[in-house]
Amino acid sequence: MPVTADLTKLVDKAYQDKTLTEIVDAPVSALAGVSDGDAKLLKDAFDITTVGDLGRNPYFRTANALVALTGTTK
Repeated sequence: MPVTADLTKLVDKAYQDKTLTEIVDAPVSALAGVSDGDAKLLKDAFDITTVGDLGRNPYFRTANALVALTGTTK
């Protein structure tokens, strides 16, 4: 089943017409609000270079799960 989503607020303009696979393979700086400097820090600290790397990172996944379990949206 095809799924559509409005990604305009989630990714930079250059990636808004890309497929989800292309976004997952894109540099982490493709995410809205993540600068090239932020991307460098993520690379240096966690060896994260793509959006997919960020989403699959065990530390970020654990933190996301803990937040979801608390039910907070702070």
